[in-house]
This record gives sequence, structure tokens and C-alpha cells, in this order.
Amino acid sequence: MLSRLSLSVARQAPALARAYSAKPATSGLKERLREIIPKKQEEVKTFRKEYGHVKIGEVTIDQAYGGMRGIKGLVYETSLLDADEGIRFRGLSIPEAQKVLPKAPGGAEPLPEGLFWLLATGEVPTAEQTKALSAELASRASLPAHVVNLINKFPATLHPMSQLAAAVAALQSESKFAKAYAAGVNKAEYWDTTYEDSLDLIAKLPIVAAMIYRNLYRDGSIGAIDPNKDWSANFVQLLGYDNPQFTELMRLYLTIHTDHEGGNVSAHTVRLVGSALSDPYLSFAAGMCGLAGPLHGLANQEVLVWLTKFQKSLGGKEVSDERLSEEIWKTLKSGQVVPGYGHAVLRKTDPRYTCQREFALKHLPNDPLFKLVGQLYKLVPDILLKQGKAKNPWPNVDAHSGVLLTHYGMTEMNYYTVLFGVSRALGVLASLIWDRALGFPLERPKSHTTEDLKKIVKKMGVEPAKGDKPVAADD
Repeated sequence: MLSRLSLSVARQAPALARAYSAKPATSGLKERLREIIPKKQEEVKTFRKEYGHVKIGEVTIDQAYGGMRGIKGLVYETSLLDADEGIRFRGLSIPEAQKVLPKAPGGAEPLPEGLFWLLATGEVPTAEQTKALSAELASRASLPAHVVNLINKFPATLHPMSQLAAAVAALQSESKFAKAYAAGVNKAEYWDTTYEDSLDLIAKLPIVAAMIYRNLYRDGSIGAIDPNKDWSANFVQLLGYDNPQFTELMRLYLTIHTDHEGGNVSAHTVRLVGSALSDPYLSFAAGMCGLAGPLHGLANQEVLVWLTKFQKSLGGKEVSDERLSEEIWKTLKSGQVVPGYGHAVLRKTDPRYTCQREFALKHLPNDPLFKLVGQLYKLVPDILLKQGKAKNPWPNVDAHSGVLLTHYGMTEMNYYTVLFGVSRALGVLASLIWDRALGFPLERPKSHTTEDLKKIVKKMGVEPAKGDKPVAADD
């Protein structure tokens, strides 16, 4: 069956490769960056000269063993995660971004390409600028034939995230940065071709991701990019959905998953690999390998699996808060966790959870799984506090997203992380452009052996901590 699906899409390879092969449209975003970058370069240069000697944190041995959690050692320009307020995109909270970012005609949710403009420039784009960027992305969306053929030859047993990472790596043949570097381009212009690659990759991801979806879960056929539609609407159409509410959901989903400052696995991996001057395709492919991990992007899938099983254990019926509390305690006492609760940084309900909940209250208030999620939201935080193990008992973004996708018919949970990856491209690639513009060097932190740390502690004359348990790194 797979071979028939592959042949179905393979016949479209020439058309996909020829689509929008003319000179790409321009949105004015690159020209605006060319005006902004020199000012920012001078600002950073002056700031480092005046304050480069200032210490911004101390590192404990526990942090060294604990995945460097909480160590302040990165500059990441596009977003900042506040423990109390959640993510801020260039200073804007999610509710603020929802309010000011342009929307599709008749739509209520922000357009992700508008957020990309904000992340790239620090400026809220106009509706006209956002529309022009949508058109520019559409004009860059064609895939080379060898990538189309590669995707069509992937076996059905290969995980969608493996397919995404492999396809993006194969797109490296199109890298303008790699070609410019080989030709000896001045490093002051590294950002230019990094920008070109980033726009090309963002434009092509919906087709790549949709081909993976259609090959694995549908008949293998795929439509064409519509130059008059926004990025999310084109993606939804390529996936084969036509519900306007689902399109609105994807606009919201693809906006709120874009960026989460620089320390998370996918963002930091793109940054780390990019610091070696690997081009954006290779850097992003590496980031997708990190996103595929169960402790990062796969979490939303695990939440939905747990919710479905939990709902089944309740007999598929609504139950009282008292009965549900008993089941939650039973789950915790059996050594299991309630997935979707807690976050490494946040100390309140994740605003990304909140805006998805508001969407659900508006569009699917009677969905059984959503009702269960809402009931858990009322009960779980207090129960986790009483249990005494959770530092942050509040729900995170993963507690909700799978329920929304399932409601609109996307039940293929293995694919959910691909959606996350398409969204995350906007944040990490906007940041990579600035890494090149500001000339950030190769990342090379210093490491220690356990024996070396013991020598350091002995030399300092530090007494061992008292108590039954060692101090744990903040999780």
C-alpha cells in the first residue's frame, strides 16, 4: 500500500518542484532588518565593552550535574520566559500578542507570520506587511524533486519526526548560506544568507510536513500552495482539512509554540549547531531530533494517551469531583504522574494553556475530553501541593493541545510533534538570524569531572550539606 501512496505523490513531484519557481516575492522584512541590524550590533558592542566584566550568576555543583538547569549563560534576543508571567515575545505576553498581531480577514487568532516579523525585528507588523510576508512565503514554497522523492520513499514504520528531520537535512542542498560561505563571503554578511535560508525553510515546511502526514495517514495526494492564503491556512489545506475553526486553531497553535527562550532543547540545539556555522537546514534538523524526545516535544502526545486511558478507567462518563480526586490520588500513590502539569521555569498556569482553554471554551465547550481537562485543572494543582513533591503544580501547554487537535479529527498522535516543529521553526530561525548578525561565536562551555569537582570542594573547605537528601536542581 505504501508503494501505491508513494507513486501517487511521486507523480506530483515535477509540479511541486516547478510551483512558484519564479523569483520570490518580497515582503520588505529583509530590508527592514538591514536597517535594524547595524544599530543593534553597535548597541551590543557598546554594552559588552562597558559591562562585559559583570557577573550574572553562580553555578552550583548540583546545576552542573542537573543539566545546567537555571544557569544564566545565554543571550537569546527573540523571547524571554518569566517564571510568573510566562513567555514574552519581544516583550509582549501571549494575551498582548493576541491583541496586537494582525489576523486573517474575519479571524480572531494571530497570524504566525506576523509573530515571525515581530521576533525578527522587535516591531509589530502592519496587516499589509503580514500579508506581504504570507505571499513571500508562498512564493518560496517549492521543493526540489529529490526531497519529494525522498519523502515518498520513507517506510510507514519511520516515525514522522524522523521523516521531518531527514527531509529538512536533505533540503540542505538548497542552502544559500553554505554556498556563500564556500565562496568566501564576509562574516559581516552571514546574516543575509541565513535570512534567505530561514525564509525558504519556513516556507517549505508546510509542504514537507503535509506530505509526511498524507503519506502516512491518508491517500498520499496533496494539493498546491495558494499564494492568496496565509501560512496556516495553506498548511491546513495541504493536510486535507477544510474546517475554518481548525484553521483558526492552527493559527493559534503555530503562534504560541514558536519560541520559549533559548534554553529548551530544540532552541538550544539549533543555536549550538548553528554556532559551528552549520547552515539553517542542518541546524534546524538537529533541533528537530531534540524536539522528538519524550521529555520535550513528545509530551503533548503522552498527555493525550494518559487522558484517554484515564477517561476509559472512569467508564467514559463524567464523574463527581470527589470521585475524580480519588482516582487522581490512586494514580499518584501507584507511582505514576499526572502528565501535563509542572514546568522547569514557570511558577503559575502556563499562558499557552490558558489561551488554548479559552479557545476550547469558545468553540468546543461540550467536548468530553475538554470537560475532563477542565475538571482536572480544578483539582490537580491542590492535590499535587498536598502531596508535597511538585514545586509547580500548574498545567503547561501540553495539557491541552492534543485534546483540541483530536476534537477536529486529527487523532494521529505520533504526528503532533511535527506540528510543534513547524511552529518552532519561526522562533529558532528568527533567533539564528540574530546570532549571525551579532557575530555570536562557537559555543564551547567548560566541563568538569566528578574527581575534579571533589578537589575544588576540598580546596574550598566546604562542609557537606546536612540532611537525608542532597539539594536537587530546580526541575
